Amino acid sequence: MSVEVRKATKGDARAMIEAMARAFYDDPVFNWLFPNPSKRLAQSRRYFAGRTRILLRHDEVYTVDGAPAAAMWARPGEWRDPPHEVMRQFAALVPALGRRIPRSLAGLREIEERHPKKPHWYLSVLGTDPSRQGEGIGSALLQPILHECDRLEIPAYLETGTERNVGFYILHGFKVTEQIRMPDGPPMWLMWREPLP
Repeated sequence: MSVEVRKATKGDARAMIEAMARAFYDDPVFNWLFPNPSKRLAQSRRYFAGRTRILLRHDEVYTVDGAPAAAMWARPGEWRDPPHEVMRQFAALVPALGRRIPRSLAGLREIEERHPKKPHWYLSVLGTDPSRQGEGIGSALLQPILHECDRLEIPAYLETGTERNVGFYILHGFKVTEQIRMPDGPPMWLMWREPLP
């Protein structure tokens, strides 16, 4: 089945946020961040609303018609969110995190400290609504930027908290560089992809 990938627009935001919240509902890191199953979907929507708002400005968010999936990239040298956006997103998540704020901040700090300094494309989010998984959409959404990585000889980087995703990313040229563990929580795999000839 052919998948027509296109750049996302602000008009796709609502559908992408909903799809990402469902796609990450069972993600171990999201279970760690938002442990209450009855509230996790709403809390995840709030999180992805912030990520989508920030990353759409990079103009490197890709989706398909209906926006049941998205690949959200940050350009080389632009992976770090502006401080005012960090504060805005943090304020939106404070009610959801509650007493887990110190633990959550420690985990996020750990991830940020390990983020590579060498210029690279950063895959911040890749997800497909569970109802559309297995159709090749995620693989198709990676292609525009991975093609640019190879053409311009620029590496790519990502983190995943789902072990089954590691094999998926390996198929696309990524390699695990490190495995870390969230404070009192699940592991995360840090993955790097050198450009292919």
